[in-house]
Amino acid sequence: MAAEGSGDLQGLKILVIDDSKTIRRTAETLLSREGCQVYTAVDGFDALAKIADHRPDIIFVDIMMPRLDGYQACALIKHNRTFKDTPVIMLSSKDGLFDRARGRIVGSEHYLTKPFTRDELLGAIRSHVPR
Repeated sequence: MAAEGSGDLQGLKILVIDDSKTIRRTAETLLSREGCQVYTAVDGFDALAKIADHRPDIIFVDIMMPRLDGYQACALIKHNRTFKDTPVIMLSSKDGLFDRARGRIVGSEHYLTKPFTRDELLGAIRSHVPR
């Protein structure tokens, strides 16, 4: 019996930063099924250490988080010489033009509205991570 995923994301290192346990768990389950190595962080501060330790291929970051929000976290990632080329995808329950524009300004490559579907999540990865 064939594996559920198509295998093109096998071994990809992905960091999901979200203060919602449900979102982290959902993304982790979906991505693990595709063969990805998934790391999670509860906020921007937690994420910074994990980014340095695991060097993810792509990062998903929630906009609304305590301590260090998604915009601030994205800006810090993009201003770091080592990680500036790592794709960052913003996650938000809001689908406003302002939020999308602000995400672009701080350097995010893509914007997903929560709740996202499996296809949206995988499509975002495939469009930003060369394999």
